Amino acid sequence: MGSRIKCADNSGARIVQIVSVPRGGSTHRRSSSAGIGDMIIGSVKKGKPEMKQRLVNAVIVRQKRPFRRPDGVMVEFEDNAVVLVTPEGDVRGSRIKGPVSRESAERWPKIAAIASIIV
Repeated sequence: MGSRIKCADNSGARIVQIVSVPRGGSTHRRSSSAGIGDMIIGSVKKGKPEMKQRLVNAVIVRQKRPFRRPDGVMVEFEDNAVVLVTPEGDVRGSRIKGPVSRESAERWPKIAAIASIIV
């Protein structure tokens, strides 16, 4: 929570700050955390004037921290990135810049449909 993440689509937002993680399992005195494929609620910090200071739903499509896939391969990306979505899971933009993880593409089929590269 509180992390500022790059927005990877053309919806008008450029930087999104994580406000909360819905359905993120919480423990007493521990901040909620999110990873690849999780939906977050964020506040737009940089972008078009009509998008700034709005609460938006977003899905994390890339993360810097290495994570292990079931087949044993460790995967990491160069940056952290999100894609803005509606509460139902429809993508708000029409293009996604850069690669998208396979885990988020399997969980959110509408993101997979417009992704250019799935890693």
